[in-house]
Amino acid sequence: MKKAEGAFLTISELAGELGLPQHILRYWETRFPQLRPLQRSGNRRYYRPADVALAHRIHQLLNVEGFTVKGAQKALVDGNSASPVEELAAPAPVFTAPVALEQGDLLARLLAIRTDLAKAIGD
Repeated sequence: MKKAEGAFLTISELAGELGLPQHILRYWETRFPQLRPLQRSGNRRYYRPADVALAHRIHQLLNVEGFTVKGAQKALVDGNSASPVEELAAPAPVFTAPVALEQGDLLARLLAIRTDLAKAIGD
């Protein structure tokens, strides 16, 4: 028998829905402060609809899109939905020299920096 939409879910119901062991949900509660189910007597957890949606989003980030826990935390806080693969595939920003610098001046500055770095590391 399926519960009505919007009904609170127990940890076993949510774990079954996500196809995960219950301890994973308990772990997520320690890593994602936004995931806070109601806890009744005996520490029995009841996940509200917002908690269920968040658990699905965390599952999507971690197990489908391949985020790390830290990356998923950041994505939830930032509202970022780009996967790590998409971020790596994004074109790198192109450096353009300021108009005031001539190509020769820029090259001279870069060579000076290279020389300073070489001296610093002992080459």
